[in-house]
Amino acid sequence: MSNQTPPRGRGTTSNPANRYAPTHSEAYDDGWQQDVPLTQATEVRLETARTVISRNTSPDIPFEQSLNPYRGCEHGCIYCYARPTHAYWDLSPGLDFETRLIAKTNLADALEQELSRPGYVCKPIAIGGNTDPYQPIEREHRLTRQALEVLLRYRHPATLVTKGSLILRDLDLLTELASHGLIKIGISLTTLDDDLKRILDPRAAAPLARLRVIRALSEAGVPVGVMCAPIIPMINDHELERLLEAARDAGARSAGYVLVRLPREVAPLFEEWLHTHFPQRAAHVMSLIRQSRGGEAYDSRFGIRMRGKGLFADLLEQRFKVALRRLGLNRREERVSLDCTQFQPPGRQMPLF
Repeated sequence: MSNQTPPRGRGTTSNPANRYAPTHSEAYDDGWQQDVPLTQATEVRLETARTVISRNTSPDIPFEQSLNPYRGCEHGCIYCYARPTHAYWDLSPGLDFETRLIAKTNLADALEQELSRPGYVCKPIAIGGNTDPYQPIEREHRLTRQALEVLLRYRHPATLVTKGSLILRDLDLLTELASHGLIKIGISLTTLDDDLKRILDPRAAAPLARLRVIRALSEAGVPVGVMCAPIIPMINDHELERLLEAARDAGARSAGYVLVRLPREVAPLFEEWLHTHFPQRAAHVMSLIRQSRGGEAYDSRFGIRMRGKGLFADLLEQRFKVALRRLGLNRREERVSLDCTQFQPPGRQMPLF
C-alpha cells in the first residue's frame, strides 16, 4: 500500500491498471526516488457521443433513464462507486478518474435527437447518476446547463444529484422547471467536518456551502432533499443524525442514505486511503464493512448493495428511520411527484383527443 500523501486536491495517490489492461506494472524502489507532485493537472478529452440517455432495469434504483455529461469526476471522492467505469476507456479508476476526464460536447444536440424520436416514451431522467454534473469543469463546458435548457424546452421531468455549489448558477432554469413540476434535486452531504471533507471528497463544495445550496433551492421553490451518502462505519456514521438535522433546518424536504459501496477497484483504493489517513482504525472500518457485506468488501446483490445486512447495517437503518420521524422528513405531503404529461417536443402537434 502507498504511504504517500495524495496530490493537493486529489483523493488518491494510486493509479492502478484497469481490469481490461493486457499488462500490469508494479512499482519498484530502485533508489531513484520520485515524489508525487504537489498538484496534478486536470485533462479534459472532448467526445462526440452517439447517444446520451442511458437506461437500466435495476429494481433498487428509482429511475429508468439517466444522463451524465462527463466521464470521470474531478471531485475526487475516494469512495465513488463510478470509478470502475473509467476502465471502459482504457483509463485507471484511480488518479485517472479524477484527472483525465471526458466531456460529451454534443450533449444538448444528442439529447434533443433522442427526445424527438417518434417512439420515445417520457420518463424522468436522472442527471448525475454516475458522475457529478456540477463538478468544477462544468463551469467552463456548461453541458449540464445546456441539458437543462433542452429539458425545459421539451417540458421533460428530471432529477439531479450533486455535491457542487455551482448548481446555483442555474437557479433560473431550476426555478422554471420546478414551477412546472419537472425537477427534484438531491444534495449529497457526507460530513459537517471540514477536515474530513478535504480528504473524503476533496474538490466538492464545503459542508456549509452545500447547506447554503439546500437553503437557496428551497427558498426558490425548488424541491430539494438530502442524500447522506455514503455512510462509512467509524468515519462518518456518527454524524448521521446531525447531517439530517442540518439539512432539514436548511429546507430539505426528504432524505436518503447509502452504506458505503466498494465495487471492483474501489475496494483497494479505499483501503489504501484508510491506511494513509486512519491507520489505527483502518482494520476496524473494513471489519464492519465486511460484516455488513457477507464477509466481503462488497455485495452487489440488488436490494442489499445500498443498505447492507447484519447488525451494523440494521442499526444504521433503525437510526435513520427514527431520525426521519423525529425531524418530519418522512411526511407524505413532502413527497414530490414529477409530471410526465407535459412532455412536448417542439414542432410536434399535440393530440386533439
